[in-house]
Amino acid sequence: MAQFTLPANSKVGVGKTFPAPSGAKDVRAFKIYRWNGDDGQNPRIDTYEIDLADCGPMVLDALIKIKNEIDPTLTFRRSCREGICGSCSMNIDGTNTLACLKGIEEVRGDVKIYPLPHLPVVKDLVPDLSQPYAQYTSIEPWLQTESPPPPDKEQLQSVEERNKIDGLWECILCFCCSTSCPSYWWNGDRYLGPAILLQAYRWIADSRDEHTGERLDALEDPFRLYRCHTIMNCTRTCPKGLNPAKAIAEIKKLMIERR
Repeated sequence: MAQFTLPANSKVGVGKTFPAPSGAKDVRAFKIYRWNGDDGQNPRIDTYEIDLADCGPMVLDALIKIKNEIDPTLTFRRSCREGICGSCSMNIDGTNTLACLKGIEEVRGDVKIYPLPHLPVVKDLVPDLSQPYAQYTSIEPWLQTESPPPPDKEQLQSVEERNKIDGLWECILCFCCSTSCPSYWWNGDRYLGPAILLQAYRWIADSRDEHTGERLDALEDPFRLYRCHTIMNCTRTCPKGLNPAKAIAEIKKLMIERR
């Protein structure tokens, strides 16, 4: 599969403009990053003029309209359209977010859309997520116990125990946070990044899991955990309102307490 590696001396060019239809009443320009590894061309920015009077309110609505009615070659991921699957994560108006949750009216002027930053690009707005998914697998994101499960009921938690994983289980792995983190930009091959560390803490904090020691041992590394410098981009950009920086701080706290 082709991946995007832009030469150091090349620039993103100006692409095509697709004008709004005659009689359009509420025109907004969408400037969208385009790149296809199969055509041998540098990346470009194509401009699509959309009549918002004939378009849904979200950025994803505009992208679907462009693909269905104007330019079927435009490529992006999407699925649930309700902020649950994380598929349509991209950089909109300079911020990593979900296109299905970003209202067009929240953006002033032209709507500028790019793929998530600092990841290889497969095509257009589709980033290659192979690395973050491999890192997700590395933390073994499932319940691990030694005790046999109760034969006649679920493995129960108290209300207080259950509350400890609130703000963690809601993560949808959109990777908006990790791709907004400078430490992940610089050391993404070794630093797990905020999304994966939040997921790691979700299992560490779960009272039913009995492998806390092993999980902490796996994170005790100068790069896997400690490249976090509390820049807080991750918390500011999370479209679900979660706090990955706090989860990372809690892991570091546990590391100190066990010494």
